[in-house]
Amino acid sequence: MKRLLGGLAGLVGLAVGPAAFAADTPVLDHGDTAWILAASALVLFMTLPGLALFYAGLVRVKHTLSVMVHCVAIACLVSVLWLAVGYSLSFDGSGALIGGVSKAFLLGVTRTDLTGTLPTTAHFVFQLTFAVITPGLIVGAYVERIRFSAVLVFSALWLLIVYAPVTHWVWGGGWLAARGVMDFAGGLVVHATAGVSALVMAAMLGRREGFPRDLHPPHNPGMTMIGAGMLWVGWYGFNGGSALAADGSAGMALLVTHLSASMAGLVWAAAAAHAGSRREASAPWR
Repeated sequence: MKRLLGGLAGLVGLAVGPAAFAADTPVLDHGDTAWILAASALVLFMTLPGLALFYAGLVRVKHTLSVMVHCVAIACLVSVLWLAVGYSLSFDGSGALIGGVSKAFLLGVTRTDLTGTLPTTAHFVFQLTFAVITPGLIVGAYVERIRFSAVLVFSALWLLIVYAPVTHWVWGGGWLAARGVMDFAGGLVVHATAGVSALVMAAMLGRREGFPRDLHPPHNPGMTMIGAGMLWVGWYGFNGGSALAADGSAGMALLVTHLSASMAGLVWAAAAAHAGSRREASAPWR
């Protein structure tokens, strides 16, 4: 009887074992891959041309091309650095503070390698677009105020010293991830790091010459509005793609992104109209 039961258990193990092993093996999902490739294009669209146009409309005419070149140059520089070592420092290894360098220049990574249900190359590109836009967000803190060479040096050092380590902490299995910290679409990795760094940069540069007596209004609000619209559309890829899958989480992220932006636009319009009516009512010629 014991032999019979042992034989049955062995047969069950042979039957279940391969299935359980297959369940634990990453499998390429073509739907997820297609969505992440599209989302990557949308996120890059936020920087080129969305962010470039948004900033260009806010500055004086003579600095329009300069700020657009800043955005393009940052995109090019960060892309090369992300390939060289940025991706590896962010997502390689299991260190608490920083990743390894075994994936530098994507050495050893083939077309068939998977990260979850995605090709590693698709995951690389999607995370690359996040790395591109994040230092671009800091441009507004120093636009018109530092040399082009300083922009490149600062962006390169910032990517390696700030962005890559924080990315590893949260998304790469570092010490924050080990403590259960969750960041669905970059609230910590992207916005907190860029926001704090922009404040530090502005504080180091000090007040603009003539501020607040000599103010320079945006030279082209229409250009800024076009850029903002591109950012709105690109945010579907930024937030929806952060699910890393074509699933309900991605759909919910798109839904919330659009509705929250729509409500914010209505509230801003109402506030602007109210402020305008108050200024007219208090005008000296009335």
